[in-house]
Amino acid sequence: MSEAEIPQGHPAVEQPGTPEEPVVFEKAAPIESRFLYVDVAALRAKQLRRGARPRLEHAEEPVVTKNVKAERVAMEEVKHNLVQWDLPEFKAVVDLR
Repeated sequence: MSEAEIPQGHPAVEQPGTPEEPVVFEKAAPIESRFLYVDVAALRAKQLRRGARPRLEHAEEPVVTKNVKAERVAMEEVKHNLVQWDLPEFKAVVDLR
């Protein structure tokens, strides 16, 4: 899974005269595999360290944390299904030598 496979999300289209409206993100599918959870959270933490805006303020329930590390923020975002993720298509390779 590469970093390009996790989209940043599409912020709502801003229209003139409506700056107070919050940005709404679509909920992602829940992650059932702990290995996929680690991969998605790690790639999201990388995005956060590079300057992406956190999505936790858009969560339904407020999250109170003392830790502000990118890894912790990314884990909370993935836990609240705020990060869109996608798996690549797997291709079977058959060696007919």
